[in-house]
Amino acid sequence: MQRGDRLIVFADGGARGNPGPAAIGAVVVDPSTEPPNIVATVSEAIGVATNNVAEYRAVIAGLEAAAEAGARSVELRADSQLVIRHLDGSYRVKNPGLRVLYDEAVGLLARFADVRLVHVPREQNTDADALVNAALDAAEQAR
Repeated sequence: MQRGDRLIVFADGGARGNPGPAAIGAVVVDPSTEPPNIVATVSEAIGVATNNVAEYRAVIAGLEAAAEAGARSVELRADSQLVIRHLDGSYRVKNPGLRVLYDEAVGLLARFADVRLVHVPREQNTDADALVNAALDAAEQAR
């Protein structure tokens, strides 16, 4: 594998209220460099949504950024156990609204030759979480 072929995507979504004002954050990292190089970031308010919708939208945005950066292999790290368990097949997707987002995420994952899905504790996802809060704060100040 060449440098940049395998990227790590840290994704997080959040809502202040559930549903409430929501935002997404993602950090795409090339672990082959020392220190690991940040290839792309996403920080965006998405309007009113639930936490789970925001989590899925963050995963989708992070995977799109990894694909645009030329990743052939991706490791998705998220602190949403629900989203990771949906994507790895451990949990069924019962909510029709989440099903659409799940299908989109699965379609994006299919673009990569190799995929690893990792549920991480919130403490290991602080950069993506900070991007979520920055987007929420900016949207709040703009109102």
